[in-house]
Amino acid sequence: MYVERDIRGKFESVASLYNLVAIVGPRQAGKTTFLKEQFKGKGSSYLMFDDPDVKTLFDEDIKKFESQYLEGQDVVVLDEVQYGKDAGTKLKYLADKGRKLWITSSSQVMLGKEVLSWLVGRVSVVRLDTFSLREYLRAKKVKETTPAVLSRSIWEHAVYGGYPKVVITEGADLKTILLRDLIELMVLKDVARTFSIGDIASLERFSKYLSHSMGNVLVYGQVASDMGLSFQTVKKYLDAMEKSYLIARVEPFFTNKLKEVAKQPKLYFVDTGLRNAIANSFPSDLENEGKLFENYVFSELLKLGLTVKYWQTKSKAEVDFVIDKGGTVIPVEVKLRAAVGKVERSMRSFISAYKPKVAVVVFYKGTPGTMNIDGCKVVFTDVSRLPWLLAQ
Repeated sequence: MYVERDIRGKFESVASLYNLVAIVGPRQAGKTTFLKEQFKGKGSSYLMFDDPDVKTLFDEDIKKFESQYLEGQDVVVLDEVQYGKDAGTKLKYLADKGRKLWITSSSQVMLGKEVLSWLVGRVSVVRLDTFSLREYLRAKKVKETTPAVLSRSIWEHAVYGGYPKVVITEGADLKTILLRDLIELMVLKDVARTFSIGDIASLERFSKYLSHSMGNVLVYGQVASDMGLSFQTVKKYLDAMEKSYLIARVEPFFTNKLKEVAKQPKLYFVDTGLRNAIANSFPSDLENEGKLFENYVFSELLKLGLTVKYWQTKSKAEVDFVIDKGGTVIPVEVKLRAAVGKVERSMRSFISAYKPKVAVVVFYKGTPGTMNIDGCKVVFTDVSRLPWLLAQ
């Protein structure tokens, strides 16, 4: 079953401008399904670099590879092309020959100097994440929502995440099995293989430690001490998991270094379902799951392609997220329950300091509405309205 993805419009635009388009994002987020839908009706082929015949010919003779696989095709998909030898220089050659290629990767390794640095001006990069709430509702064929339906949908989406196969599979037990299989594939195999990590047991323990640290400030020395690992190993593991689209580090927002003390990033998971599987925690409701809901809102903001930071001062004032849209700053506070008119002191401090035109309070349960604080419009909203609200 194909579910329409929100990136389609952007993808079609860049695919009309560039011969090379790179689709990046977590493994099993739906990149293959999406691309196969896009090349329906075109002369096309899909080449996987897990296939030794494909990889060997690419590695040994790019002109033979071109003749074997690209001749007569309107467009060719190269899946996980970063595993090919000298992929950057060879893709540059093919692009300069006018070949139309869509390339995929589940690792940011492709974004580094080995591949995409060779393709500046020749390639556009589009990120495809796991299902957003909007895509989740589309997959579930929910066209109209009541407060009860929306609350139940957000709970399930936050608890089991947005991996397409997990979303369309019915039954908590089966969803849990799929997520645990994903851990085995992504954390213990993909990450370890791509980043040459030999101590799988250590990586597994580290992942579990992070699953209980979501939404917290990362103090690297403390993590190293808690885990009994070297500082360098902690950095290596974090980099590997982030470049594999499993976690994200959120940097602090500041303009006044004397007042704003935070320097270390906060840690969040890209998909809350995978986080819950690593933590072996699948709550039956979100009533006491403030950190999980905060991570969930972060994930939804990430899927909108927004630059997300957080704010903290020496006086302990803190705002969960700060969105920077081309110089326009929007503070976002996350609450399990919220009521119009009740705004935390920290949010008021941010409004006083930065004079934003709009601030947002995102709630799991509450009543939508607005109020005004010193010329700033404070919007109280549920998660489903974030795409519309932040597109304004």
